[in-house]
Amino acid sequence: MFSHPTAMVDVTVMTNMWKEEEARIHHLLECLGDKMKNHGIGGRVKSIGGQPGDVVCTVARDEGASLIVTGCRGLGTIRRTLMGSVSDYIIHHSHIPVLVVRHKDHHHKKGQHKE
Repeated sequence: MFSHPTAMVDVTVMTNMWKEEEARIHHLLECLGDKMKNHGIGGRVKSIGGQPGDVVCTVARDEGASLIVTGCRGLGTIRRTLMGSVSDYIIHHSHIPVLVVRHKDHHHKKGQHKE
């Protein structure tokens, strides 16, 4: 009665896509490390899997960090409540100070610009 969709995937294609994605991530991490170095910012660049907020708090603890700086996308209250927010998670679970930085254009959305 009901048919279930079936997908056939070539293992070689998937393996190549995985390798390309790993190379792209490696390149992005190198660029981030270079930017930090060029701006005199000390630290390490890491790529760790898991839930983002939990990973940030765990790595900060393990590395002996004294401050976490994170950005936020400025989700609305309802959307943030339903979806969760990495910055909210970090604020509520970190044992060190957290600085949440908004993008410079966040408050200049249509209808919110103040002269």
